Amino acid sequence: MTSQTLSRIAVHRAVGARHRGRLHAGGLVLPCALGRAGIRRDKREGDGATPAGTVRPLGAFFRADRGRRPETPLPLAAIRAADGWCDAPGDRNYNRPVLLPYPASAERMRREDRLYDLVVDLSANRAPIRKGRGSAIFLHVARPGFQPTEGCIALEPRALRRLLARIGPRTRFVVG
Repeated sequence: MTSQTLSRIAVHRAVGARHRGRLHAGGLVLPCALGRAGIRRDKREGDGATPAGTVRPLGAFFRADRGRRPETPLPLAAIRAADGWCDAPGDRNYNRPVLLPYPASAERMRREDRLYDLVVDLSANRAPIRKGRGSAIFLHVARPGFQPTEGCIALEPRALRRLLARIGPRTRFVVG
C-alpha cells in the first residue's frame, strides 16, 4: 500500500439536496449520494435515511467477475452468487450476511445494477444490532447522477476504488 490509511472520513449533506453529500477524506473532497431522506439520527428500517453518527468499516466485498481485486487494508471477500443480507427486522439474522435463498427478506449482494461491485460494510446498527434500526448500511458504488440510496453512502466507482486503498479497520466515518 503506497498511501497512508486515513483515520477519519467526514460525510456531510451538500447544499440544496438532502440526498447529495460531500465526503472529506484527507485532502480529497468527493461527491457522494446519501439516502433519499437525507441524514437522520433516528434511523428506521425502510425510511431511506443515512444514519448520522460515527461508524467504522468492518470489511469489504467485491465482484471478482467485474474487476480486479481492490487494494485495501480491510478484510476483503469476493461476493458469491448465494450471498445475501437479511433486512427482516423480526429475523434472528437481521442485519447480518446470509446465504440465499433465505426464508426471510434478504437483499441480494450479487446485483445486476453494479451498485455492489465494491462494498464496504459499515458498523451502523451492528454492535449491538437493534431490530428495525436499519440494515445493510454500506459504502458502495453510486447510481449515475448520484441518485439517492436506501440509506447508504455511495461514490463514483473510480473514487471508491481509490478511497478503499486508504480505508483501514481504524478509519472512522463521521456522518452528519
